[in-house]
Amino acid sequence: MRWGFNVVKDKDLSKHALLEIDDLSVSFRTDRGMVQAVDSVSLVVNAGETLAIVGESGSGKSVTALSILRLLADSGQIDRGTISFDGQNLAELNEDEIRAIRGNRIAMIFQEPMSSLNPVLTIGSQVAEPIQIHRGLSKKEARVQVAELLARVSIPDAELRLDDYPHHFSGGMRQRVMIAMALACQPKLIIADEPTTALDVTVQAQILALLKNVTKEENSGLILITHDLGVVARYANKVAVMYAGRIVETASAIDLYKNPQHPYTKGLMESIPGLEGEAGNRLSSIKGQPPNLDNLPTGCAFAPRCNYTSDRCLQSKPALEAIADNHLRACFGYE
Repeated sequence: MRWGFNVVKDKDLSKHALLEIDDLSVSFRTDRGMVQAVDSVSLVVNAGETLAIVGESGSGKSVTALSILRLLADSGQIDRGTISFDGQNLAELNEDEIRAIRGNRIAMIFQEPMSSLNPVLTIGSQVAEPIQIHRGLSKKEARVQVAELLARVSIPDAELRLDDYPHHFSGGMRQRVMIAMALACQPKLIIADEPTTALDVTVQAQILALLKNVTKEENSGLILITHDLGVVARYANKVAVMYAGRIVETASAIDLYKNPQHPYTKGLMESIPGLEGEAGNRLSSIKGQPPNLDNLPTGCAFAPRCNYTSDRCLQSKPALEAIADNHLRACFGYE
């Protein structure tokens, strides 16, 4: 089966696990009671590699990422599980301890740079803030480093742009500023939540290539949250597919694209237009809609949309089990 993508191949990855998430479950208080947004998620991110988390909106991708840095809303809580980063369980740290890690050892690039940057502060002061807080540098010393960071992310005339405000930059340049801010303290893990949303294809490629290169140079880890399977194919080493708060399949990017083993993953793949399709053919689509998290089916959440549903699927949730080396699937009936 061919999807029309050139899948990334990296053979020189370190096997040192930077982040290990084990059995993470997260819920939110709502007017309708507690709603579980993430259910029994387990992931590993190694040094020097990119893990992509994919799935439809509402599948739990961003909540999983926000849980790592304990940035959940006041209504959210971690019900169980461990988030081990360099031997520390982040789920057990107090606010001062986790604040020392945010923006320092773990950095996050948010989805929309215009809402993430303060419109009344200069670019230079915003990028300098984590350097001054976590590295204790003076304003003058931090300013020098900020200019170097902006140059590193390919912002022209970087030193002259330090006193500009976010509205002086284009969308692509604002996203580069967000990346510079994330890189300010040389983090060991970068979380990028839809970092190329609303950007044109050329700028997308530049930003993703920049993130990939930084990961390699610093031997850091990158979690890339996206719904763009083309991006996943080109830049990720491993992929986790999420649906209704659970991981339904994990594999290397190569294995996932060559041989998807979950009906949801296969449905996502088949909904992508290919270069070799015949003119006039309709794209395949996954029937139905994602379920409401406050009213999930008793068994497999994907069962109402699946072509392989059996009685067992309607009665119990399938566990994530190995079907090949480094390839896991949560499904009873799909072969």
